[in-house]
Amino acid sequence: MIDTPNSGIDEIVANNYAKIKAIREKGIDPFPHRFKPTHKMAEAAKCAPDTPVTVAGRMVLMRVMGKASFAHIKDGTGKLQIYVKKDVVGEESYELFRKQLHVGDFLGVEGKLFVTHSGELTVNAQKLTVLSKSVRPLPEKFHGLTDAEARYRERYLDLISNEEAKDIFIRRARIVAALRDILNSEGCLEVETPVLCSQAGGASARPFITFHNAYKNELYMRIALELPLKKLLIGGLDGAYEIGRVFRNEGVDTRHNPEFTMLEAYKAYTDYNGMAELVERIFERCIKIVGSETIEYNGGKINLKPPFRRLSLPEEWKAKTGEDIHEVLKGKGFNRESLKKLAAELHIECGPDTTSAKIFERIMDEKILAGLQQPTFVFDHPTAITPLAKCKAGDESLVERFEFFAGTEEIANAYTELNDPEDQKSRLVEQLRQQEEENNGEADILDKDFIEAMEYGMPPMGGIGIGIDRLTMLLSGKPSIREVILFPLLRPADQQ
Repeated sequence: MIDTPNSGIDEIVANNYAKIKAIREKGIDPFPHRFKPTHKMAEAAKCAPDTPVTVAGRMVLMRVMGKASFAHIKDGTGKLQIYVKKDVVGEESYELFRKQLHVGDFLGVEGKLFVTHSGELTVNAQKLTVLSKSVRPLPEKFHGLTDAEARYRERYLDLISNEEAKDIFIRRARIVAALRDILNSEGCLEVETPVLCSQAGGASARPFITFHNAYKNELYMRIALELPLKKLLIGGLDGAYEIGRVFRNEGVDTRHNPEFTMLEAYKAYTDYNGMAELVERIFERCIKIVGSETIEYNGGKINLKPPFRRLSLPEEWKAKTGEDIHEVLKGKGFNRESLKKLAAELHIECGPDTTSAKIFERIMDEKILAGLQQPTFVFDHPTAITPLAKCKAGDESLVERFEFFAGTEEIANAYTELNDPEDQKSRLVEQLRQQEEENNGEADILDKDFIEAMEYGMPPMGGIGIGIDRLTMLLSGKPSIREVILFPLLRPADQQ
């Protein structure tokens, strides 16, 4: 027989199916319906010797000897050694353990705890129950799961063999729980808003489009949570938030996944300064989750302890480009020719079809972003790229908006929300102009329903969006978004 890369696995799989058949022939179900442990592994580890316990988990280590064997079984809280002796469990059960079971199988164990000569707490097994007979070998047993693409495609194997991966997702869950706790304590109500929308508004991004058969019309996957949440404050809520998936039909790289998780929160009677204070309260809590005020990210050390640095974008723009930011702005829009001229002077590549918004973004990325390693609020952005925020008093070219950066990554984005329906409509009309004249497919749409809702009266408010994935990346020291999303979108395997 010609040996192929998979022939070894095929042989193991066939052998294990034969073992399953042999177990069934003994009248034992290798996949029983249920089992009732009395203790998790972490709980059992705190018990005194001679305590009777019933535990269950996956076998991750097995040392078979003559009439007695040791193994480690593991659940979601930890692992525990078991001691299996032929004279105690009986000859039939011991032979089953020795010949038909292996690393990867799930096992239930009843017995009393004791401490071995080496000082390890161990269950002296009195009864063994097969809970699930595995067929394929675990990655570290056969070839190891070292390829990053394989880790993402087969996340279940990554979690089995990579303790760090599991810890990241436990940390992510704790971060989300902390965000909920903080916002609930501040009187914000957690809500759910539609994923399928008749229009995709609230952000500058290309949407995914689908079709609804019953209504016979196109629908859009939401690109933001903003507009429905603002309508709830128009409806009388003093604060509302949602932690949900959003979808943007854009590139895939270490910082972007087409579906990702956002927190958006809105509070009446506050502004972007109030949202900055909220960010600092969140980071105070995150320090407790991480267990340190300092983390390593992208090769540098980042201090998570508030208060954080506050920069004025107009001042930073002047310092880094040598030009007043108002030279590239024109009322509530851009001065496109001045913007292109500045980009050329700074040797920033832009084509004739590059939108004004993209040119501005590239200048900011090249000249300002690299200096935002430590947590930093960057205040006051152009009105032209922020149609849903309130203008600064006396300067219609700029809005009360901050972006919050750490490790040069944008973590949060907040506004003093625009609540003047006439101004809002004119801003969204400008976005339509950008769509048509500059072919800007990422510009905001004109949502007439939202304007009508605003006309009933919208309270002054502050709003914020925080990328859960980006925040988890930062707090876990992982520069790739695929490390913090359980099942990231990947290119189909047959297109590799």
